[in-house]
Amino acid sequence: MTKVATAAIAHTNVRLVVPLPGSFDDAVTRYEQLVPVLDCSAVAEFVRRKAPWETVIAQAGENAPHGFMIYWRSAVTPVMSLAGDEWPCVTYLMGNHTIAQRMFHHNPAVMLSAPLRTVICQDASGVVTLQVDQPSSRFSSYDDPEIAAVGRELDSKLAALLAALGAPVPPELRAG
Repeated sequence: MTKVATAAIAHTNVRLVVPLPGSFDDAVTRYEQLVPVLDCSAVAEFVRRKAPWETVIAQAGENAPHGFMIYWRSAVTPVMSLAGDEWPCVTYLMGNHTIAQRMFHHNPAVMLSAPLRTVICQDASGVVTLQVDQPSSRFSSYDDPEIAAVGRELDSKLAALLAALGAPVPPELRAG
């Protein structure tokens, strides 16, 4: 077995804070309409029967009209309210395994950054935001041009999702 030295890879990460229209509940509802929950039973069935990858791609395309699916959701407020913190907040893991595969193919460690973590929260002034690390800023740290290119593609998909949410699109997402 080859020994690998430890490494510390410093990289710049860009966190995007994007105001969303409407109330917190409206923003969460709209987000969850545009980013549907992953159909885990379909994926499990594909694995069980060793389905062709093209079948997986087709199902993901049908399930993710904006390119993203929810892999995990946590309503944070109920447990934090036990400490007296009442901020409205829901956090998600959002992604697409068929897109992630295109990076995984080059380096399985990309799964540290995929799926994307997002949060919808409301601050003390009532402003509701979606916050997410810019995909290209995360995936460029793997020092692979193929992975970086997919990160820029995810920037574009994120920009389209924000537009569909009626939110302003940060210029950082239009740079690529």
